[in-house]
Amino acid sequence: MVDVSQLVETRLRTALGEPEARAAVTFLGTERIEVLRFLDGDVVRYATLGMSAAPMTDPAAALADPDRGPRAELLLSVRAGAADTDKVLRPLAVLAASPQVEGVVVAPGASLDIGEPLWPQAPFTSVLVAEGGGLVPDLELDPPLDPVRFLPLLPMTPHEAAWKRVRGAGALEERWLAHGTDLRDPLRAGVPLEP
Repeated sequence: MVDVSQLVETRLRTALGEPEARAAVTFLGTERIEVLRFLDGDVVRYATLGMSAAPMTDPAAALADPDRGPRAELLLSVRAGAADTDKVLRPLAVLAASPQVEGVVVAPGASLDIGEPLWPQAPFTSVLVAEGGGLVPDLELDPPLDPVRFLPLLPMTPHEAAWKRVRGAGALEERWLAHGTDLRDPLRAGVPLEP
């Protein structure tokens, strides 16, 4: 039996370097989720470890396949020093546990809501799941296992999240791009959403 988490940690270390810190969270009835913290100049990167140990299963499926199904880990990048972003460790672990706990399939374009600020004074309570493959390349596993995707999370203000629900993820990303939004700013204001 392949140890997916060990392969994932090796991939994260290859792409991001040695983790500067790590924390583990265990939720009742779930596997342990770790969050690794990497420093990259003035950017802090947080990566989940453990979410991909099992494939995500469509909640409508009659039986969960132990091998087949999408696998992912979550990545969050923020500028260091402007806010106490290390408090995001538990919310990230909650998001990473959501496939096991709630049967959620996390995929690009999805919104994930915590219901409270991601860290103290954060104007964000939810994130947009972006396309993977950039910062950390997908990790191919031996068949029949699906590859592990490393999906960036983009923090959203409540207004941005509501706008995304109506207009779609692509429209919100275009709005961010048009306004030169610094998505790594842990205290940024919401992008203007009027036409």
